[in-house]
Amino acid sequence: MTHVGILGGSFNPAHRGHRGITLSAIDALALDEAWWLVSPGNPLKDAANDMAPLAARLASARRMARRAPIRATDIETRLHTRYTLDTIRKLKRRYPKIRFIWLMGADNLADFHRWKNWRQIAREVPIAVIARPGYDGRALAAPA
Repeated sequence: MTHVGILGGSFNPAHRGHRGITLSAIDALALDEAWWLVSPGNPLKDAANDMAPLAARLASARRMARRAPIRATDIETRLHTRYTLDTIRKLKRRYPKIRFIWLMGADNLADFHRWKNWRQIAREVPIAVIARPGYDGRALAAPA
């Protein structure tokens, strides 16, 4: 079975931090590859006026993922999903021979309890939390 880490985000723009935590997760979890799900719109950031167009963010992510076992994709647009739980469920149905692991920076864990259906997400897939300097204390104190 193939093991794929999933890192969702706005990637506005993609940067070395995204690449670094992804490569660390691939190594630590013995993943075959990771997919960056470049979100068409983050429900927690709907008011963001500084969001670059999806095509620009996807191009940025693809450049940052070059020469690494990372695939930047806009699959959420093609799956017509807006929320993480819906995306995960559709991915699992579409790719039954892949074991998905949700990758999350400690900064996102601190707000995970605000995600729609966060408890069901944790039931659907294993979640790997990657340390981020300055966020670990907040993450440990989070309700999720």
